[in-house]
Amino acid sequence: MTRLLSAGPRCLLVLGICLLFIGVSWSADDEKNQSDIDKRIDASTKVLDEIMSVKDKAIPDKVMKDAKCIAVIPSMVKIAVGFGGNHGKGVATCRTASGGWSAPAPITITGGSWGLQLGGQAVDLVMVVMNQSGMDHLLSSKFKLGADASAAAGPIGRDAGADTDIKMRSEVLTYSRARGLFAGVDLNGAALTQDKDETRLLYGKFIPFAEILGGKVEPTAASRPFLSAVRKYSEESKQSSNAGSSNRGTLASN
Repeated sequence: MTRLLSAGPRCLLVLGICLLFIGVSWSADDEKNQSDIDKRIDASTKVLDEIMSVKDKAIPDKVMKDAKCIAVIPSMVKIAVGFGGNHGKGVATCRTASGGWSAPAPITITGGSWGLQLGGQAVDLVMVVMNQSGMDHLLSSKFKLGADASAAAGPIGRDAGADTDIKMRSEVLTYSRARGLFAGVDLNGAALTQDKDETRLLYGKFIPFAEILGGKVEPTAASRPFLSAVRKYSEESKQSSNAGSSNRGTLASN
């Protein structure tokens, strides 16, 4: 009995040390996961910057000017080789009632029969929601491209115009980049959903898509470069479009 009583404090000490190490481990995992979502937002910013920096291969000004929402998925990869599955994570932002852009919402895209380009390596994806109907589908936090929302491979070239008007009727325009090659891509069959786990990591709790993309959430510090890039390219496109309209009006009057 004496031995059991004397061993009691030692057991409690050992248990306490074990719990301490477990707590430190969980904390490290949380920090790692937080770092992962921050890195993904940073990678999304770089994808947008690199794509828009090459004018003759970029997303057209008209598309960026009229965009309701923009989603970027850096490094989408093929999973379950033999079954043709694809999986990627990224972030989306939408225009708010005030005319600005919402805090980014973490998203996941899975599936689609289109396959990955050039031998199945990872690709960067950009999706541009073009109208209110497409925006409503995105705000629902789960929809399938081609089934719930019409989608088309987006036109490229900052000044592209020949087929832009036709494709602008689609709810979502989709693009991919692999090994430096940027082009419109058919993503029909792919399902886009809110990433609830990463939403909790980014904002400290789960917040519905509609609240985040509706502009009711304050962006984190790590999100600001991404939003600055979105704002920059959508505003540049508006200015470019307005300048073009002004020049055409001047020529017509002369």
